[in-house]
Amino acid sequence: MEKRVLGTNGLEVSAIGLGCMGLSYGYGPATDRGRAVALIRTAFEKGVTFFDTAEAYGPFINEEVVGEALAPMRRDVVIATKFGFRNGDAQQSLDSRPERIRQVAEESLKRLRTDVIDLFYQHRVDPDVPMEDVAGTVQELIWEGKVRYFGLSEASVTSIRKAHAVHPVAALQSEYSLWWREPEKEIIPVLEELGIGFVPFSPLGKGFLTGRIDAHAAFGDEDFRRVVPRFAPEALAANQGLITLLQQIAAANGASPAQIALAWLLAQKPWIVPIPGTTRIDRLEENLGSAGVHLGPHELKGIDEALERITVVGDRYPAWLKERVGR
Repeated sequence: MEKRVLGTNGLEVSAIGLGCMGLSYGYGPATDRGRAVALIRTAFEKGVTFFDTAEAYGPFINEEVVGEALAPMRRDVVIATKFGFRNGDAQQSLDSRPERIRQVAEESLKRLRTDVIDLFYQHRVDPDVPMEDVAGTVQELIWEGKVRYFGLSEASVTSIRKAHAVHPVAALQSEYSLWWREPEKEIIPVLEELGIGFVPFSPLGKGFLTGRIDAHAAFGDEDFRRVVPRFAPEALAANQGLITLLQQIAAANGASPAQIALAWLLAQKPWIVPIPGTTRIDRLEENLGSAGVHLGPHELKGIDEALERITVVGDRYPAWLKERVGR
């Protein structure tokens, strides 16, 4: 698989990474540990060198699984993890106090079975802790050799600029896909200006852009999509026009809708690295196949023009989560 560089500080990763969250959090019961380890190692064998986790995924379980899976090839991969929630629990309040950041770093190092965190993200911006203090603390961890690169997740332009002024931000992780293009307004131009890489999470729209979810879909009690307005039956029905478009483009390119959605992201900027997640080997192979799908200028223009005629229905987050990111 081709490599890409996140930002201007030399962080090189595979063009497509693996989002590991869904193996143990967010979309239902945790995947059997042995199967999860096998899937992560298969991803590496197929060229993936960029793996994303967080203390909050589980909490804690996901980092342990990633650490076990990647221990044999640790020096050949880039592992990203995150801090930012009280007690590592995304259901609790935000917590990016310097002492908490340091605590998370030490605990994550142990769970990941490593001596350095390659990319350390602030999971969500904490309004009660100055960004200068957050960036300064991560900078100290970098000086101490415990962290290599600093990242932010779902941060605003203001927060990005404040952090970058203290220590270079290597990457921003935020949602970006064919059905959530909000970053194009302000975020992407600022990332390009400052030389910061972009890591889109939910690049397949939490599964919707695969074309396998319709208005009759049912989500379990542990599936986050159960409370997402965009996954309400009426919204799923209203948004099928986007799937029809993807299916048409996919048929013309001998690809799947998911591959077109990922190929579109890869075509936006050379420093964009999506991190689709999956629990299945066949879906992993499908996602990685998108790196070989190349959309030309004419096709990209056609997609943009078609998207202008499609109105996506439903908020991407329930109200309580929107409050944390402001959008």
